[in-house]
Amino acid sequence: MKSGKWMIYGANGYTGELIARQAVKDGLTPVLAGRNKEAVEKLAAELGLESRVFALDHAGVVADSLDGMELVLHCAGPFLLTSKQMVEGCLTACAHYLDITGEIGVFERIHSPKMSERAAEKGIVLCPGVGFDVIPTDCTAHKLKELMPDAVELALGFHSKSGMSPGTTKTMIHGLSKGSAERRDGKIVTFPMGSKKRMIDFGRGARSATAIPWGDVSTAYHTTKIPTISTWIPMPEKNIRNARVMSFFGPVLGTKPVQKQLLKWVDKKVSGPDEQTRSTSPSFVWGEAKAADGRTKTVRLQTANGYDLTVYGSLEMVRRILGRDLPSGSFTPAGLFGSGLVEALPGSGAFEVEE
Repeated sequence: MKSGKWMIYGANGYTGELIARQAVKDGLTPVLAGRNKEAVEKLAAELGLESRVFALDHAGVVADSLDGMELVLHCAGPFLLTSKQMVEGCLTACAHYLDITGEIGVFERIHSPKMSERAAEKGIVLCPGVGFDVIPTDCTAHKLKELMPDAVELALGFHSKSGMSPGTTKTMIHGLSKGSAERRDGKIVTFPMGSKKRMIDFGRGARSATAIPWGDVSTAYHTTKIPTISTWIPMPEKNIRNARVMSFFGPVLGTKPVQKQLLKWVDKKVSGPDEQTRSTSPSFVWGEAKAADGRTKTVRLQTANGYDLTVYGSLEMVRRILGRDLPSGSFTPAGLFGSGLVEALPGSGAFEVEE
């Protein structure tokens, strides 16, 4: 269905609103949607856009609410709690599905063979992770696969200092009890946070870094088929040790009473970085591929701030999909549009390759 109409669901959230405002600046006219009637309709009226109000309680209601949509950009997390209903709604309504998740469980479900087959039967694209997680690192993985087709190990990481939005913080809180993760020989395995460290030069000198459960543990495998994948961020040695200690409290941090209090704290205290902070906080992306004989290849890339890149990346994906004849099924961003996708975004440089 090529109606040209598309929706931002969760438009009244921190990132959803940034995307909606930039879309209007770019001459786009999304339908704004969410479950908060007052907030959604207020933003839509300000921007001169159509709005729809609905919750994600039942896939049938969601599908009815997507009537006439060619594409949905889903921005309401935590996505482990919301994406299934929206994906099912999109499958029923035959609307392309994009989201800005970074959650490994969401990626694994959407990229499963069964889900990809269902999308192909409906003639739609399912492409989760069209924000900072995972466009820059996914494109880095794709670039390294191009440079080293025989790679058997892949390490990816980033350095970004802008702070977190309420939605990102809530997603992190939901994952406190799960620890970190990586892919080993094709399978995802978990381990305690802070238990793995190494030195990495993300583009501004070598720093201590620790392994984290970033989305590429899932998506980079689907993009490259490289069997062993780890993901990293810089962290001072003291903080890495503290993360290791905190990992012992994972079961407690995952209980409902603790989660409830932490989420209340987010609502009161976390607002997300302002425009000035975002504009002065670029992100640095790093990737390393290794072959079975020990050869390595390293690439680095500077991009816009993570939240700004999410705005630019998600809207670029919308423009590239709307009205186009594309293969249908489940895709990663780089799997759909190649490693050059990130280089085409505002604020991004070109890949720098180190032998």
